[in-house]
Amino acid sequence: MKQILKATATVGGMTMISRILGFIRDVVIARYFGASMGADAFFVAFKIPNFFRRLFAEGAFSQAFVPVLAEAKEKRGKQAVKHLVNAISFRLGGILLLLTAFGVFGSSLWMMVFAPGFLDDPQKFALASDMLAITFPYLLLISLVAFSSAIMNTYNQFAVPAFTPVFLNLVLIAFAVWVSPLLDIPVMALAWGVLVAGVVQLLFHLPFLYRLGLLPSPSRESDPGVGEVKRLMLPALFGVSVAQINLLVDTILASFLVTGSVSWLYYSDRLMEFPLGVFGVALATVVLPGLSKKAANENWQGFQEDLDSALRLVFLIGVPAMLGLLLLAEPLIVSLFYYGAFTEKDVSMSGMSLMAYSFGLLGFILVKILAPAFYSRKDMKTPVRVAVIALVTNTVLNLLLIGPFAHVGLAAATSISAFVNAGLLYWYLRKQSVFSPMAGWVKLSLQILVANIALIGFLVAVNPDISEWLAFDVWQRLGWLALLVFGSIVIYIVILVAVGLNPKRLLKR
Repeated sequence: MKQILKATATVGGMTMISRILGFIRDVVIARYFGASMGADAFFVAFKIPNFFRRLFAEGAFSQAFVPVLAEAKEKRGKQAVKHLVNAISFRLGGILLLLTAFGVFGSSLWMMVFAPGFLDDPQKFALASDMLAITFPYLLLISLVAFSSAIMNTYNQFAVPAFTPVFLNLVLIAFAVWVSPLLDIPVMALAWGVLVAGVVQLLFHLPFLYRLGLLPSPSRESDPGVGEVKRLMLPALFGVSVAQINLLVDTILASFLVTGSVSWLYYSDRLMEFPLGVFGVALATVVLPGLSKKAANENWQGFQEDLDSALRLVFLIGVPAMLGLLLLAEPLIVSLFYYGAFTEKDVSMSGMSLMAYSFGLLGFILVKILAPAFYSRKDMKTPVRVAVIALVTNTVLNLLLIGPFAHVGLAAATSISAFVNAGLLYWYLRKQSVFSPMAGWVKLSLQILVANIALIGFLVAVNPDISEWLAFDVWQRLGWLALLVFGSIVIYIVILVAVGLNPKRLLKR
């Protein structure tokens, strides 16, 4: 576990820097554009290429490519890896160029599919379509970044890929503050910022790939791994990316709701993504190459130990993170976004959807850990089966809950479907005899339960009323938030140790 935790801490630390800058970015966007028509249009125009990035590049492609690359690294050597990288880069680049061209010149068609509710407002629809034509090339650039990241992660170079999103946040902040006042339509600066950020991120990766000796030289020559990646990739589209599909379904349905709904879901989703990115994605990034290596070497005991250790970390950190988001939803929204054009109504609406999303945080993290247990063994069919069930569950719940609960119902449906996804993945792992929990889970569960009860008691007792949060100035808000967050962490750790959790034994294990 120590090795997993160390690598996760590296990725999580870099990701935390990026997420903090991401919050600053969102604070700036909220201050300048609030939950306006322009903000709604940008969030959809940014979400579409981001959706395809997570679905294809960081989703299906990475999950299919990493096990094949790891096997080539373990069994065929550096020259075989270079040959595979060259062959894949040629084919991936060609597909991305075609998709990007279709996205730029067909932006209105994409917008009709992904935000049909905008058709009722021609001005919003036209603005969103124009912004999408600018942001769509980001898909090409960031997908190549994801390709590079998969290579570096396979060679245990986790820091550079985790740090890369920092540049997106820095560029967007700069464009919002300094470029937007220069444009006739200020919010268009955000779209141009996304495009420039993609170029910067890709250029940042090139020297590190060169140092590894794996800077791609695209080649038409085939490679045995190309066919394997193709075979694995198609079913992985659903298996790894069902959460993104669910969030996109939320956006489509939210486009039919009142103006501001897309923005409320965006801001609350961003806060939910913080612990998911800092811990969940970081841990998943570390776990997949390790599991793939052990599967390639048929080290099934080590495979189970790594997965068991990862799941223990998920519950140790994921449960308090979920409870913290739930109990501090509105204080977080107020502290980060309640400035400028962001209104008290926006606080209330975003806070409610954040509470709904927070329930699903543990489910989202579990999916990111359990799914690699299948992909590392090149089993793509099972996650697809599970993903289809989860997607249907989400869609049905969306239609049932959107009427009485509007955008909050969409967030709640996504959270429930995350647990359906995670629960079925775990059930199949047990059914296939791939994983069996190791000794000590009952004791650990009781320790986590007691520590979280103490955490809840602290937050309920100390947290000021929302009216006080609204009246606080920025430094009072940040001070109280720091007190509550760090106080919760200290109390949680102290109680865990008090009830017998031994950190050294856990790390050694």
